[in-house]
Amino acid sequence: MIGSLNGVVAAVGEDTALIEVGGVGYVVQGGARTLGRLRAGETARLFIETHVREDAIRLFGFDSEEERAWFAHLQTIPGVGAKVALGILDAMPPAVLIDAVALQDKAAFARANGVGPKLAARLATELAAKQGPKGFIAITGGAARAAAAPASGSRAEAVSALVNLGIDQSSAARAVSAAAKQFDADAP
Repeated sequence: MIGSLNGVVAAVGEDTALIEVGGVGYVVQGGARTLGRLRAGETARLFIETHVREDAIRLFGFDSEEERAWFAHLQTIPGVGAKVALGILDAMPPAVLIDAVALQDKAAFARANGVGPKLAARLATELAAKQGPKGFIAITGGAARAAAAPASGSRAEAVSALVNLGIDQSSAARAVSAAAKQFDADAP
């Protein structure tokens, strides 16, 4: 299985990029955000999720290992395939996705291409009840366990501090998210 590709971008299309590595060109599918940062002729590194089917091998590329892990994790929810998972990750980077899961924010999921109200509700409910991608976030009872979420940085530390003070994880995650939104609104 291919874990990452590091090579020269030969071409970038609407939903794919051609990455040349050691004289071999790999067609990699990706989201608009990932593909938007790639430029033909420049070197790029993408973390790869490989899908092997009877009739095709498909490579999906991501900016980070965390994003790749969330792509795979999202597809454990019934009704979420590769296209919808890419749409969700285009709408929400992993740090925002972690908040949406912790807060069971159906509206955040509904903003993604290919996600209607029923699927948004299913995503919010089922992801909150599942263990998140291994090594990135653990989800229990609808709240993020911040100590396991390295990508969320200071938010994770704030949630962890509140939990250590005796506040339940769900309330801590909501409070930190609300404070972050307030801070963003007050920023110049």
